[in-house]
Amino acid sequence: MPFAVHRGQRIHYTVEGEGPLVVLQHGMLMDASVWKQGGFVDALTDRYRVACVDSLGHGESDKPPDTDHYRQEQRAGDIVAVIDDLHCARAHLVGHSMGAWLGVGVAKYYPEWLSSLVLGGWDVVNGLPPTRQGPLQFDAFMKFARLTAPHLTRSVTTESESGLRACFDALGQLDGAGKAVLESGFPVMIWEGQDDPAHARRKAFADANGLRFLSTAGDHLGMVLTHGVESADGIGGFLDLAQNAPGAGLAAS
Repeated sequence: MPFAVHRGQRIHYTVEGEGPLVVLQHGMLMDASVWKQGGFVDALTDRYRVACVDSLGHGESDKPPDTDHYRQEQRAGDIVAVIDDLHCARAHLVGHSMGAWLGVGVAKYYPEWLSSLVLGGWDVVNGLPPTRQGPLQFDAFMKFARLTAPHLTRSVTTESESGLRACFDALGQLDGAGKAVLESGFPVMIWEGQDDPAHARRKAFADANGLRFLSTAGDHLGMVLTHGVESADGIGGFLDLAQNAPGAGLAAS
């Protein structure tokens, strides 16, 4: 069971396949296994080396209670530590939801480690969607998750909840996000499920800024859990184009 170590914390990941490295980073309350379950890993390993990372506070990675461990720059460094642990100079990075927020962090703080970036289910400009009562809060988020996706909350314990709260609260860090994505110098694609209420807004952002946009079936979770094969096919096509871009060979293992 491979682990990378960064700032004293163990970051668990799985790895399959051979070829240029693709890192898949899951969303809040998920773990690395979601990419295998959704069909992404099997769709990509015929030509890529695919690493699926358990984000800090999730899966088999460490779950420290200290909120300072969950800041964007710190956790973006966790992804870089996995790339380095696999002895690669750069990687293609695919993030969903919180994982896309982490992808933005890598683009902001460690852009030299990226060959391309796919941002799924995340608003680069506005972050988390607001509620009618104002900004979304962690307790309301967890209540909603337990009602609508109980399979994602079964592993949450009293001990792990403080780390998850810190993960959630850190998602408000958006400073410099748009600039990091739009001035990255590597290919970027926005990916969204057609049933997500933010689909039109995120497509408009991509179109206005000359970014590729992948529209797939499903809502925020369904784009990964139910329609993963369709999503993986579209992402794979983008990665193939990005891999042929100048300098992309540095992503190879």
